[in-house]
Amino acid sequence: MFKPPGHNLDLMAKRKEENFFSPDNAKRPRQEELEDFDKDGDEDECTVPFTSGTSSLTAAEVGIIESIQLRNFMCHSMLGPFKFGSNVNFIVGNNGSGKSAVLTALIVGLGGKAVATNRGSSLKGFVKDGQNSADVSITLRNRGDDAYRANAYGNSIIVQQRISVDGSRSYKLKSETGTVVSTRKEELIAILDHFNIQVDNPVSVLTQEMSKQFLQSKNEGDKYKFFMKATQLEQMKEDYSYIMETKERTKEQISQGEERLIELKRQCLEKEERFQSIAGLSTMKNNLEELKHEMAWAVVNEIEKQLNAIRDNIKIGEDRAARLDRKMEDQQVRLNEAENKYKDIQDRLEKIIQETNDRAPECLALKTDVTAKKRVYNEAEVLYNRSLNEYRALMKDDEQLCKRIEELKKSTDQSLESECLERQKKISWLKERVKALKDQESSVSQEVEQFHQAIEKDKEESIRIRREELDVKHVLNYNQRQLKELKDSKTDRLKRFGPHVPALLDAIDDAYKRGLFTYKPIGPLGACIHLRDPELALAIESCLKGLLQAYCCHNHADERVLQALMERFYSRGTSRPQIIVSEFRNEMYDVRHRAVYHPEFPTVLTALEIDNAVVANSLIDMRGIETVLLIKNNTVARKVMQSKKPPRNCREAFTADGDQVFEERYYSSENKRPKFLSKDVDSEISDLENEIENKMAQILNLQQHSSALEKDIKRNEEFLRRRQIHYRELKVKITESISEIRELENIEEHQSVDIATLEDEAQENKVKMKMVEKNMEQQKENMEHLKSLKIEAESKYDAIKLKINQLSDLAEPLKDELNVADSEVDNQKRGKQHYEEKQKEHLDTLNKKKRELDMKEKELEEKMSQARQICPERIEVQKSASILDKEINRLRQKIQAERASHGDREEIMRQYQEARETYLDLDNKVKTLRRFIKLLEEIMTHRYKTYQQFRRCLTLRCKLYFDNLLSQRTYCGKMNFDHKNETLSISVQPGEGNKAAFSDMRALSGGERSFSTVCFILSLWSIAESPFRCLDEFDVYMDMVNRRIAMDMILKMADSQRFRQFILLTPQSMSSLPSSKLIRILRMSDPERGQTTLPFQPTLTQEERKTDAD
Repeated sequence: MFKPPGHNLDLMAKRKEENFFSPDNAKRPRQEELEDFDKDGDEDECTVPFTSGTSSLTAAEVGIIESIQLRNFMCHSMLGPFKFGSNVNFIVGNNGSGKSAVLTALIVGLGGKAVATNRGSSLKGFVKDGQNSADVSITLRNRGDDAYRANAYGNSIIVQQRISVDGSRSYKLKSETGTVVSTRKEELIAILDHFNIQVDNPVSVLTQEMSKQFLQSKNEGDKYKFFMKATQLEQMKEDYSYIMETKERTKEQISQGEERLIELKRQCLEKEERFQSIAGLSTMKNNLEELKHEMAWAVVNEIEKQLNAIRDNIKIGEDRAARLDRKMEDQQVRLNEAENKYKDIQDRLEKIIQETNDRAPECLALKTDVTAKKRVYNEAEVLYNRSLNEYRALMKDDEQLCKRIEELKKSTDQSLESECLERQKKISWLKERVKALKDQESSVSQEVEQFHQAIEKDKEESIRIRREELDVKHVLNYNQRQLKELKDSKTDRLKRFGPHVPALLDAIDDAYKRGLFTYKPIGPLGACIHLRDPELALAIESCLKGLLQAYCCHNHADERVLQALMERFYSRGTSRPQIIVSEFRNEMYDVRHRAVYHPEFPTVLTALEIDNAVVANSLIDMRGIETVLLIKNNTVARKVMQSKKPPRNCREAFTADGDQVFEERYYSSENKRPKFLSKDVDSEISDLENEIENKMAQILNLQQHSSALEKDIKRNEEFLRRRQIHYRELKVKITESISEIRELENIEEHQSVDIATLEDEAQENKVKMKMVEKNMEQQKENMEHLKSLKIEAESKYDAIKLKINQLSDLAEPLKDELNVADSEVDNQKRGKQHYEEKQKEHLDTLNKKKRELDMKEKELEEKMSQARQICPERIEVQKSASILDKEINRLRQKIQAERASHGDREEIMRQYQEARETYLDLDNKVKTLRRFIKLLEEIMTHRYKTYQQFRRCLTLRCKLYFDNLLSQRTYCGKMNFDHKNETLSISVQPGEGNKAAFSDMRALSGGERSFSTVCFILSLWSIAESPFRCLDEFDVYMDMVNRRIAMDMILKMADSQRFRQFILLTPQSMSSLPSSKLIRILRMSDPERGQTTLPFQPTLTQEERKTDAD
């Protein structure tokens, strides 16, 4: 079974390499590299962490090469035996000394093909001329927990291979003690697979010729194939392709098998029928009579079953009728609950809004108070800080004066008295200057604070103005839309109810003509009513609300058709007109027993002229318009509804302003003018145009005010900037003056001065300190008092602001709940009407079933009489009449065929058994293949996603390692992977930054190309798992600088990966390498004339000599 690269991840997890880049070399990838990475398309899901540090892991325990020995191999009679170190090994020597022979023997000795060595096309070419065979012996380390069959091989595995002159080869796999364990190549493959050794992989063993061919290749596809082969992705891809081809061939087999199954099943059924036909005519005749008897009573059974089913349906129908009655009662309860809930939410919302409005003035006053107290506190704090600074300066002056007086008292030299006095005068002048500058600093600081406060105040006002402007614009947009609808309605009144209404009504007419409706839907309802008193337009609109845009349908089938028509004109998510389903009647309901009567005020029903009885009935059902009074005056409405008991049957009333009045509640209308029922359209348009003009003027004023505030803010910010610059300049001057004072005071003076003057100044300074200290205490007490007042004011303001915010948070969901409750009331009304219609339809169906029951009982009596004539005693029948009828016809045909011809019984039985076995065997195979294909598709889908993810990770890691390695020589490089077209382009830029353009590898010098080769190989080493790496003459074309850098990178990687072995072939002496027990240099001498065995002496470090001595 194929194992992808890294299949030993669990095995190698404990040896996972750490990044060998130092922080100085781990430069950030260039922008163009990141852009190229983005273009790769599928490499954005993997990230490669770079960490610095040196590995502390121990040497490898399995898979590395301990020793190698060659005999009669290529042109050498004997090479070795010699030992390799566990980490870094350099094989050095001049050309012809046998370096490449060692590398070639390593490839061939571990089962590699001859073409992989680039030294020949056949194994027989490796046998020395004049000899019959060549021998290669390689010892592999086999220690630790990951050892391969440790009980059989021990701590080492010796792989001996003999190559004959005819090109054949044989293996001997020996244990540590030299005992032959196996001679099979499969055992060697298992060992290599266990250790993850891949001698054909250029990452494990890279010859000089293979590297040269790769980097100078003009074909980007060849480079891509090299990368795929190095990472073993190519092998994974080939395995996936082979599996998919196998799957397609299996599908073809399944298709062929299914076609064959149909034919085999037909043949099997024919054989079975022929086999059954020879059972005997007498038996078949008896069976035919029994089937006739069963048929007679089967008909009776079916009619009885139908009767029972009808009785059960009637019982179920009666139960359902009772349930519908209960549901109608429950629906009425829910309707009452929904109405009560709506009223309750409305009361709570009104209370919250009123409380919010009551608290707003107090909140504004507290905010003003907080701002004022903050300003007073800040001013007090500035004064206190100024006094504090002055006190500190006086203390410092006092210390310096006391020190100076002490020094002068000790001084006896009075020769420089005049110079000292001059210096004291200058110090006094500088101190006066510092004091003046500090006063200016304090003044400028206050100005800066004032400008800050002014700017903050203007910004708050600007934000308020912009918010107010948005509110006015929202109202303006709404008015403009309403104005447009009013102007459109002058030519077509129906457009008042929506811009799509005329087109929708045309579509309804067309659908009705085509017979899609039982009755033509009616609507919008607002277009079907007329006002007797135009002054009540807003009141009626406030009462009916969305019902003015609603439509009426006769039944639910018509409703579904109308819903489909509405979908053409109303997109999903937008509000649609309501559809009321109610049986169309030609007469209006008689509401005299439940309507409200008042001698002065009309109800909504009496205030309207409604020609269509369906419209009137719908409004009565949905809104109860016969119970709603219309009272123009608000005060009168309150008096009628709330001063005493409302009129009989009166639920609510509406005023001319649209306000809603209940017995204990009053709700103001949000609308100021009617939208649908107004007749004076020109007056409405004029009012709206005036209002729009006022709103636009208001917006203009707000914008001008906002613009003026912005100018004030900019002007104040400019003043603030200048004051801040002046403040900094004062700070610099104060600092310079203080420094000059300190310099003058620190000068060693050798002449006496007037100590009395300094003592007087010191005494005066102490008096000032006491005054400043006293002033500070007063200012601090004042500041603490102001702070407590500020905190108290802020606490009050935060408390009331929090309360207002809480009220606002409570109001928002209540508004949503109010809308939901209103919709719920409408839904419950429609639900009640729905159950009433359902009950009527159900009772009609139930009566029909009862009539059907009477007919079936008569039919049963007739069929039982016929059955007793055929079979007097009733028998139990399990089969249905239709099945029995088919069996009777088939049996009659068999009897006729049997009479016509009889066949050989044994031959017919044998043919039937063979056909049945063949059919079952093929059916089982097809089912097995189907399960296999299904499982294979699931596995392949998962594995291919894993393959893509694995490829993305390897590509990204290779790019990042390559770029970081090049950066150590201040080179830049780009690797562009195109997995779709299977191409890989590599370009390198010697030099720094953008001083040189990216060039193809073939355009580089020999040293630059070899250095780039090392960088690329190290990148591949970093992403591939293998216990050892071999690199042939990696520095042959490098100059000293590139060789040193490449060597440092390789050694640094080797140090961070002590669990891996590195074998490097080079013609250089490697004398400059550092001394380390991890590095072993194997020097090969040039063979002398006639010499058959090459002297091979490893160069050991001092530490290794001590180890070997031990």
